[in-house]
Amino acid sequence: MKIDWKDNFYIAGTESSPDKDETLKPEKLRPKIEPWLTALVQAEHLAVLVGNGLTKGVASIAKATVAEMNVFNTKILTEEIKTAMAKSAERSGRSKANLEDQVRVINEVVRGLEILKDKRSLKLKEELDAALNAFLKAVCNAERGIREGGEAGVPRSAAHYLQSFLLSFASRAPSRERLHLFTTNYDRLIEYAADFAGLRIIDRFVGALSPRFSSSRVDIDMHYNPPGIRGEPRYLEGVIRVTKLHGSIDWQVDGRDIVRIPLPFGAEEGHPGLPKQVAGTVMIYPNEAKDRETAEYPYVELFRDYAAAVCQPNSVLCTYGYGFGDEHINRVITDMLEIPSTHVLIIAYTDPEKRIQNFCSDLGRPAQLSILFGEHFGKLETLVDYYLPKAALDLATSRLMEIKKDRQALKEPHEDNSAEGVKT
Repeated sequence: MKIDWKDNFYIAGTESSPDKDETLKPEKLRPKIEPWLTALVQAEHLAVLVGNGLTKGVASIAKATVAEMNVFNTKILTEEIKTAMAKSAERSGRSKANLEDQVRVINEVVRGLEILKDKRSLKLKEELDAALNAFLKAVCNAERGIREGGEAGVPRSAAHYLQSFLLSFASRAPSRERLHLFTTNYDRLIEYAADFAGLRIIDRFVGALSPRFSSSRVDIDMHYNPPGIRGEPRYLEGVIRVTKLHGSIDWQVDGRDIVRIPLPFGAEEGHPGLPKQVAGTVMIYPNEAKDRETAEYPYVELFRDYAAAVCQPNSVLCTYGYGFGDEHINRVITDMLEIPSTHVLIIAYTDPEKRIQNFCSDLGRPAQLSILFGEHFGKLETLVDYYLPKAALDLATSRLMEIKKDRQALKEPHEDNSAEGVKT
């Protein structure tokens, strides 16, 4: 598949790409893009995969600072760790190592030093814990900035755009399968948006006071009984399934269990829910280029849910803000597209290392790809205001469209007769 990435907009298999000299104007592009996205969102099976780009987009509206995955300086085995980090980043298709590469390498070094009974393992653990603690605080600060920030005179504008983005995909007919939302982020942006939008989340955690991660995949859903009707429960609107592929800052190890602690969105420093020792307790996941860590608990269950949700006929996967830097996630997308009736929609703000371009070019399946690429489409405000389907959970909009369609069908024959001189 040949893609001219200078166009900024490309829908594979169609003639929708604008001329290079044409200015990207929503009033010209919306009639082509919005109906197509509406059709994709109403697919039989729908999944959405979001990455750090969503957090950056919301933080940009709120004028908040995003937690960066920057590496830190180590005092023990510095050069050896840097060399291993660079090799890890290269295997993942990145030109530069990030914090996840460093955490994984340090964990491997610590295990080796512990086997050798080398006391340097204790010092290296302390350095790792200090770095993860700083990262945890940065994530909480970003959440707090999103919660409190916004444009002048427009309270909670960031939250409103986040809510509209989520509802555009969650607004599905109750008769269809629930939206499966997957995220590689450690923050609670999705949970925050769901609370703000009144959506109910189904995940693997069971319990009220101290929700515990369940390794058994029980297909639980939510129903209600309409007034005056017995024995015919109906699906409840506004329910989504959420899977956090790389863990979360409020997941912690409690003995042999993984529990979700009551940590507020944007928790202040010193909150009792924040652990004093982060390393080994908070379940955040440094991705592994060789996929070994995906075979460990609980990540094996999370990735099974991901593969089961997208690798089925008549399914659509939409990615937003995901940079295609995780090979184990990309492999599932490749397997998904081996099913002819599947489709992938990629929405990206930028692609500095050309990972998205290389992934799409290697697939060779243009008819199963739709791409909205560039600053115009990747900007959250533009995407929500002009291109995503209307965010609504009621049936009024669909009924209105049916009424208009019926009236137009009745009107057209009369207009034809009028042209022939027959009064209507």
